[in-house]
Amino acid sequence: MKAIVKYAAEPGNMEIREVPEPSAGPGQIKIKVVAAGICGSDLHIYDSDIAIPVRPPVTVGHEFSGVIAEIGEGVEGFEVGQRVVSETAYAYCGTCEACREGWYNLCPERKTLGYWYNGISTNDTGVPAGRVHLIPEGVSDIAAAMTEPLACVCHAVFDLTKISPTDIVLVSGPGPIGLMTMQVVKAHGATVIVSGTNVDTERLALAKELGADYTCNIQEESLEDLVKTLTKGKGVDVALECSGSHFGTNSALKLLKRRGYFTQIGMGKPEVPFYIEALNYKEPHVSGSLGSRKANWEQALTLLSQGKVKVEPLADVRLPMEEWETAFDKFRKKEGGKFILYPFKED
Repeated sequence: MKAIVKYAAEPGNMEIREVPEPSAGPGQIKIKVVAAGICGSDLHIYDSDIAIPVRPPVTVGHEFSGVIAEIGEGVEGFEVGQRVVSETAYAYCGTCEACREGWYNLCPERKTLGYWYNGISTNDTGVPAGRVHLIPEGVSDIAAAMTEPLACVCHAVFDLTKISPTDIVLVSGPGPIGLMTMQVVKAHGATVIVSGTNVDTERLALAKELGADYTCNIQEESLEDLVKTLTKGKGVDVALECSGSHFGTNSALKLLKRRGYFTQIGMGKPEVPFYIEALNYKEPHVSGSLGSRKANWEQALTLLSQGKVKVEPLADVRLPMEEWETAFDKFRKKEGGKFILYPFKED
């Protein structure tokens, strides 16, 4: 079968190749891919500038929805034909401090679907049964294909950040992650400001449609003035940085109140200029965010099934996997929101 394969280290070195069709070994489930999302990290894999271990040759991709095609020996609780999604933490040690405390997303031995193990940019993939979650009734295949990034957002918001209904929250960056983050925050009952730039005009409009209380194009209006007005000068209670830009990070820290919560969700360059004075003068609660845990997948699927987070409007570019290069190029140029690829046509 065909697959999009990162076949060697160094930038580029990615192409469509013929690969063996997987089978469901003991404890595994074989899943027929229905819809696959493109993540920013897929571009980092293409560019070979990502810190997460990658083992070429490997089929890339980790965001998807599918249907169970085969069940391996010893697997219970699943049936062929069920609609499912799978976590990306394919393997982890289970014995380190992080794993024992339930934070296996931070396991130093974690190996990831689409990085170390063959991923989902193909027609069929095999995963450990323990990573598989059933898709609730009423959640479409397209929406379910975005469970993984939504689970990452749930980890950042539910596990790492404290938000109350009376808070004013800044979400920096209205890309797909930012728009999901905004909706998860709204599910907490808080007031949300979403900021972006000229390139984000359509995304900021979509943010309003999806429930943002305020939006701000920082190239046309003052985000600082808006925050001062809404917070009576104290600063936002929470800042969730989703753009991955150092400007977004530093701006969010400057607009954060004293002892506020700041969580970096967007992944940017390895080293950036950093407004370190904020750490001294404001004593903020600062955290990064990496991946997700099992509970976050259940949270994400629940939010989707309850209609509290709407992700289908984000999936405005849908292409066959044969056109992956076009999709990657458009993604890099921000010519779309969330990119969905459909499996290869079978011969």
